[in-house]
Amino acid sequence: MNMSVFSHPEFDNHEHLSFFSDPETGLRAIVAVHNTNRGPALGGCRMYPYASDEEALRDVLRLSKGMTYKSALANLDLGGGKSVIIGDPRAHKSEALMEAMGRFLEQLGGLYIAAEDSGTSVADLQVMGRRTRHVAGIAPRAGFDGQPSNGDPSPATAYGTFVGLQAAVQHRLGRGDLEGLTVAVQGIGNVGYRLARHLKEAGAKLYVHDVYAESVERAVDELGATAVSGDEILKLDVDVVAPCALGAVLNDDSIGKLQAKVVAGAANNQLAQSHHDAVLAGRGILYAPDFVINAGGIIDVCHERNGHDAAAVRAHVETIGDTLGEIFARAEHGSQPTGVIANQLAEERFRGKSQL
Repeated sequence: MNMSVFSHPEFDNHEHLSFFSDPETGLRAIVAVHNTNRGPALGGCRMYPYASDEEALRDVLRLSKGMTYKSALANLDLGGGKSVIIGDPRAHKSEALMEAMGRFLEQLGGLYIAAEDSGTSVADLQVMGRRTRHVAGIAPRAGFDGQPSNGDPSPATAYGTFVGLQAAVQHRLGRGDLEGLTVAVQGIGNVGYRLARHLKEAGAKLYVHDVYAESVERAVDELGATAVSGDEILKLDVDVVAPCALGAVLNDDSIGKLQAKVVAGAANNQLAQSHHDAVLAGRGILYAPDFVINAGGIIDVCHERNGHDAAAVRAHVETIGDTLGEIFARAEHGSQPTGVIANQLAEERFRGKSQL
């Protein structure tokens, strides 16, 4: 297998790449640091049964770059990084394996700071934390929403998505409130359900789908939502579609069937390919770039490192709406897709700043 890193299509002048192997625990992991101009690289540690080493490398390179852009657009003094552990979290995870990951992270000396992600939990990060200081999002505290929290960033992610959705509705539909607004929420897990609750409280009418029937039933029972099939959720005649599940849901096929005027949801990597933001714009659909609107979680985790103040986190999360407003205005003025403008704005912020 040829795994040349420097010529890899996802390689974007990444500063650092580490490959870790621990035969005793079976740990095989990759850490990628994309850019540290704004500060240390913070990003999730994902555990996934990748089909190949190549697939794991592609994922970690792409995701670490995404974190640089997300943190820059959220005005955080952080760079972008990510780590992946190759393995099935339900079958291969052990405390020894997580401790081994912690030992490897400690060797990096704080260049990269790990947080929870798909396939890992706060508890896993706490186990890593026995061997390294360089983990985040694990401190018990009064949470973003006033409830006790173990570090779960979902409430902050959901609130930021809600704020961003409001900004998109204001820009595209000229509406200052959400009373009677119709929203299709695709995926109502930790973040999607909380977003749906914010929308309900603001007077919106909800249509929901999730692969887990009990999640749908909860939204129907508690939020008065209407259950919709997976085939129909993106095609409904609604004001807003909010993708909050898997990525790559906005593709040639689905975009052609959208009736909504706004796409604003919490899922990562919603565009199947980068040019799909131009396709959306061509259809008159306003797209809130996912790495801008879903930054509430990384904002929350960053504040935890600096002494967590719930009011300060909320105020910072609310700036997501201002950032999106700037992106929408620039996109309209320059007749360019919102995703392109978001990338340009991020690059201005992280390329123009270096550590003093």
